[in-house]
Amino acid sequence: MVDASHARRALIVEDEFVIALDIEDSMAALGFQVCELASGDRNARLVAMRDRPDVALVDVCLEGGREGIETARWLREVCGASVIFVTACDDGPTVKRIAERVPGAPVVPKPVRRDQLADALASTLG
Repeated sequence: MVDASHARRALIVEDEFVIALDIEDSMAALGFQVCELASGDRNARLVAMRDRPDVALVDVCLEGGREGIETARWLREVCGASVIFVTACDDGPTVKRIAERVPGAPVVPKPVRRDQLADALASTLG
């Protein structure tokens, strides 16, 4: 068991509650402390400023139509969080936009498999 005081923190930005809970369960199993779940851009920014996550797992399509790519870019640039996209939007044009706006961020397709998430975390956090 990982000591919670030394666990890395993860912010999950996902507007589908059941999927967010599944990702939260996977992250906890991988030894991360999960911040409050965020369903949209505004909430993600508030939680990130308060909790300073090490990594943010972000969906491309968020509540209210906000673009998750811009949310992720902000989380990386302002909060210094590493970013992993967890999304069903893994088509060529979207992946290209991700690479342009948030270079190097891995894209994990939905439905999320824990081994793919672990690989993305290893490549992102080292």
